[in-house]
Amino acid sequence: MKALSSELLRDIAHIQNIPIIPLILEVVCRSTGMGFAAVARVTEDKWIACSVRDEIAFGLTPGGELPLETTICHEIRQSGQGVIIDQVSADAHFCTHRTPLQYGFQSYISIPIILPDGQFFGTLCAIDPAPALLNNTKTIGMFTAFTELIAFHVAQQRLLEQQTRALAETVQELGESRDENRQYRHISNHNLQEPLRKLRMFSSMLTDPITPPDAAKTQALAARINDSARRISMMIRDLSDFSGTPAQHNFEQVDLQQVIRIVSSQLGVTVQAGPIPPIKAVREQMEQLFFQLLDNAVKFAKPGVVPEVHITTMTDANEMAIIVDDNGIGIAPSQLEKIFDLFSRLSTDLPMDSFGMGLAFCRKIVRQHGGRIEAESRDDGARIRIVFPTA
Repeated sequence: MKALSSELLRDIAHIQNIPIIPLILEVVCRSTGMGFAAVARVTEDKWIACSVRDEIAFGLTPGGELPLETTICHEIRQSGQGVIIDQVSADAHFCTHRTPLQYGFQSYISIPIILPDGQFFGTLCAIDPAPALLNNTKTIGMFTAFTELIAFHVAQQRLLEQQTRALAETVQELGESRDENRQYRHISNHNLQEPLRKLRMFSSMLTDPITPPDAAKTQALAARINDSARRISMMIRDLSDFSGTPAQHNFEQVDLQQVIRIVSSQLGVTVQAGPIPPIKAVREQMEQLFFQLLDNAVKFAKPGVVPEVHITTMTDANEMAIIVDDNGIGIAPSQLEKIFDLFSRLSTDLPMDSFGMGLAFCRKIVRQHGGRIEAESRDDGARIRIVFPTA
């Protein structure tokens, strides 16, 4: 059988985290005289035991599965109605049914567990090789009350899990917001102050009445003033673009290999990429992400060396890591902590229209997709590792 999904594993954990479940199964066995009772999670294609009391060596333990088509619970899921059999051999409908014949039981009761939102979760069931008096108001009422109690607890477990996840996301968003605020403060106190200082200095020199008029000097100072003003304007533009990158919700299945082919063609950079699974993402932001990554490989290429990029992936049940390696100048270990900050630059030899915003945009996009991004220092280039959730 296939491995259980993370969702089904959580459902099993939810049942096992309800303290009253073992007592319910004990009461079921004691009151009916039956030797096996269980809470089962039943889906379209699986029957899974979440909690079990086994006094007849039936052989199931929590997490154990039965082929769905061999169970009566499959029929209960379809009809939404419980099934009660006092004695299989005397029941006109079930005396030839394959399930009791296969598993060797004579008495059987299974009542559906319906969550408050109407979702079918599974069943509370019991079996025994001997007949039992089950089809009566007392037994049916007891099972119905138990299934309602189980449904209530499962719903509360799910709600608690959602609230915990929401809280974790809020804490993460708060941390990211604080990180961006830290960067904005640094920009205000440092990055923008330097060109402003130059503006003031050059302006005062230009208007200093003590200095004799000099056309060449005036022209040079005016050029420096214009350059400083241009730098401030470009920084403000980049900040505006960065703060205007919204957390979009138009997620779709995105073919990342196609995105990489398009971007690498635009930039004229050679990319060797292994198989990359598609991911649920905002297409425009994925295009911007890989544009910035590949553009960095071009900007930070070694002199006289044609830039090349290698992209590989690693996946597990919950995450996909995309590793982007280039053959450029690399990243100094001292730069690793701040390389994703706004206006962080590896080199002062870059053209004026480059302020080190690319990786800051990359981190914001990756965070908006619930992932993380980090840089590694290598001898023969730079490595960027991006991890996206897949579950």
